[in-house]
Amino acid sequence: MKKIEILCVGKIKENYFKDAIAEYQKRLSRFCNFSIVEVVEFGDSTLAKEKEGAAILQKMLDGSFLILLDIQGEMITSEGLAKEIDLAFVKGNDKVRFVVGGSHGISEIVKEKADKAISFGKITYPHQLFRVVLCEQIYRALCIQNGTPYHK
Repeated sequence: MKKIEILCVGKIKENYFKDAIAEYQKRLSRFCNFSIVEVVEFGDSTLAKEKEGAAILQKMLDGSFLILLDIQGEMITSEGLAKEIDLAFVKGNDKVRFVVGGSHGISEIVKEKADKAISFGKITYPHQLFRVVLCEQIYRALCIQNGTPYHK
């Protein structure tokens, strides 16, 4: 079974976001082994981005296909995301890992390690809401791959 992970900075605080994420985790379980790994957010420190980047790098050591979510990344459609996930597994990767930085952005070293950088648009999302959006888009991508009627 496919393994897909979201590696992100910070914890979800609001229950309504937790509930939405739990719903998508449940839906995704029919298509893949889905997990979310959180690293510590370092607040407003001037070194926050680098400290968070180092924490992300420690979790990225297994050679997964890394898709960085970055406002400067390639704009992508839901169908495009489905193709990227499929391509990653066709190339023999055991896991696709989506990396989401903190509110200060993502360190350059993490950007350099990414296999692909994508963007869901030029607008800025609150990080907790974005995690819900990403879960939904991963679910949508797997529905597209499997021909279910969710994506119309």
